[in-house]
Amino acid sequence: MQTDSNAISSWRAFIGTFKRDLLLVFRRRSDIVNPLLFFTIAVTLFPLGISPDAVFLAQIAAGVLWVAALLATLLSLDSLFQQDMADGSLEQLVISPHPLAVLVLSKVLVHWLVTGLPLTLLAPLLAVMMFLPDAGFGTLFISLLLGTPTLSLIGAIGAALTVGLRRTGVLMTLLILPLYIPVLIFGTGAVISASQGMAVTGHLAILGALFLVALVSAPLAAGAALKISLNG
Repeated sequence: MQTDSNAISSWRAFIGTFKRDLLLVFRRRSDIVNPLLFFTIAVTLFPLGISPDAVFLAQIAAGVLWVAALLATLLSLDSLFQQDMADGSLEQLVISPHPLAVLVLSKVLVHWLVTGLPLTLLAPLLAVMMFLPDAGFGTLFISLLLGTPTLSLIGAIGAALTVGLRRTGVLMTLLILPLYIPVLIFGTGAVISASQGMAVTGHLAILGALFLVALVSAPLAAGAALKISLNG
């Protein structure tokens, strides 16, 4: 009975944190718009700055779209814990009787819903401009659907480690970017393989495995990092 009561209490804390963060994000609409604008501008500049040739753009489309999505996610990570740090609510989360990993997972879910999911939905539209072969569109969507939550989960660790510091952008990038590389490699590889008519199951399976590993470990690591940052 005690275990069931704790599970229900943790679930209510998860939902409460989710609703609060979602409300705050929609009050700060720039947190939603800025990553999408960056993603759109970054992809748009490639045909203008390199070459408008359709054959060339089709060859680099997968890499451009994935790199732009990764950087857009990285750009939005500052807002994950900074606002809570500024208003003092982060300390309340840390000393809460509820598991900190559950509360962190709730915040990461909000981050993905307002950043990763819109990027995933927008990517196929920009892929048209990049002349991505038709065979790659479905795989692009699926790979981003698996990859962007992994980026948010991993990013939460870096955001938690640097939450108490000023000018965290460069330091967070140095901490997180090496962990993003496998997601980028297999995400891009899946789209390229699909575009060339090759099997993509292996790439997508590894992306799924990376997501599951991050889902289990990242909230725990981010929770521990938050305690270190606040106590430090």
